[in-house]
Amino acid sequence: MIEIEQLTKRFKGAQKGTEILAVDQLSLAVREGEVFGFLGPNGAGKTTTVRMLACLIGPSSGRAVINGLTVGRDDQAIRRCVGILTETPGMYDRLSAEKNLMFFARLYGVPDPAGTAQHYLRMLGLWERRLDAAGSFSKGMRQKLAIARALLHSPKVLFLDEPTSGLDPEAAKLVRDFIAELKAEGRTIFLCTHNLDEADRLCDRIGVFKCRLLVMDTPDRLRSQLFGRKVVFHLRCADEALAARIGELPFVREARLIDNKLVIKLDNPEEQNPEVVRALVNAGADIQFVGELRHSLEDVYLELVKNV
Repeated sequence: MIEIEQLTKRFKGAQKGTEILAVDQLSLAVREGEVFGFLGPNGAGKTTTVRMLACLIGPSSGRAVINGLTVGRDDQAIRRCVGILTETPGMYDRLSAEKNLMFFARLYGVPDPAGTAQHYLRMLGLWERRLDAAGSFSKGMRQKLAIARALLHSPKVLFLDEPTSGLDPEAAKLVRDFIAELKAEGRTIFLCTHNLDEADRLCDRIGVFKCRLLVMDTPDRLRSQLFGRKVVFHLRCADEALAARIGELPFVREARLIDNKLVIKLDNPEEQNPEVVRALVNAGADIQFVGELRHSLEDVYLELVKNV
């Protein structure tokens, strides 16, 4: 659905003859129906990447294909089949919410502008405010209106740049649930976000980016690659001798005792946990409960970007 090869963008620097490298030879592929998270610090080049893919600015070099259409050659066709939510979406403040959507629906050639506007206003909880000027809306309401605008023409690909930025928890949850519904419909979503918990919940895969792509994989596999998988066995009582005994098992990579909790690093807990349980029981340990120590996506992200 989205194929990117060596995509690069340079801007002219403030001083004559200088350049700023914003995106450096980005290569990746996003599958149809996937929610792909694009994570990186401010100034990393995420928004520049989205603007190139949506044909708002041209790349300096490289190649990108969206739904079989090539950036730089099929730009008008690409604009018709993608939707984009920018971090600071512009609306016509003096027009009502309904008129804003109807105006953009007509630009996209939507067959039933009024019905389509009503559909998305109701879906996003804005119908009761449809006659109010967009300029009177809160930031959260404007963000929801901008999401509706991005969806008017039923695009196959959606580029969402910080869709929950500045929203209160209730509005942010509504937007996240809406993104999940779009995913269930088979839409392909390219999501730029600073909200790592949001990315963890919504994204099939993530790419960590800082001018160039640092790593790309599923959140769970990135956790496993960076930190391994750790299982916590809560015991009634334990000592260092027990930890040492468990540490001798051939598949245990590490065993540490913290109070009465035995933290064990394993490659495959689903297969290896039963053997650990048997070894603990045979050693006379009373197991109260077992749980996996789960690193957050924030831990993964900070580990990846700290030395870049």
